[in-house]
Amino acid sequence: MPTLPASDYTAAYLSEVGALASHLDTTVIDRMIELLLEIRAQGGRVFFLGVGGGAGHASHAVNDFRKIAGIECYAPTDNVSELTARINDDGWESCYANWLLGSHLSARDAVFVFSVGGGNPEHHVSTNLVASLTLAKQTGARILGIVGRDGGYTAQVADACLIIPTLRADTVTPHTEEFQAVVWHLIVSHPRLRANEMKWESAR
Repeated sequence: MPTLPASDYTAAYLSEVGALASHLDTTVIDRMIELLLEIRAQGGRVFFLGVGGGAGHASHAVNDFRKIAGIECYAPTDNVSELTARINDDGWESCYANWLLGSHLSARDAVFVFSVGGGNPEHHVSTNLVASLTLAKQTGARILGIVGRDGGYTAQVADACLIIPTLRADTVTPHTEEFQAVVWHLIVSHPRLRANEMKWESAR
């Protein structure tokens, strides 16, 4: 798979953004909205999980979905004291899953993953996400994800998983992470899900 030329990186990168946007599977996005509407209607919660850039997305999404969509949401990475205690005492692989257990994850709830690879138990990649998704399946919680590459374990077990297409090997991570933000902002601002107006949209 070719890489972007350094001499024309800016224009080529932005061209890829446009191409990717036109190839997103809108039926999956609509399915996510339907699931989130169901979860809100039954008083469920959404737990956002991510590592690295995905952890930053998780924190941002918690804010947006609580404030704009009126859904109770949390992310394990927002409490660094508890997270590091669990990593120190229990290990990395189980830190998110044990946090979900402590949050009493149930069939009314959902786990929403932001990940580039989606986790891979065979290659021991993002094992904390894999353990969390395994727990979610066991409890009957819904699973949503926005991921890259082939979607990994998240795509295999999710109720709705949007895979950001791969165009070039050297832009998989930036494109996946940027479109995670694009898509969750689309979802949370969708007229069917939006419960409260945003500041600048309500200012006249």
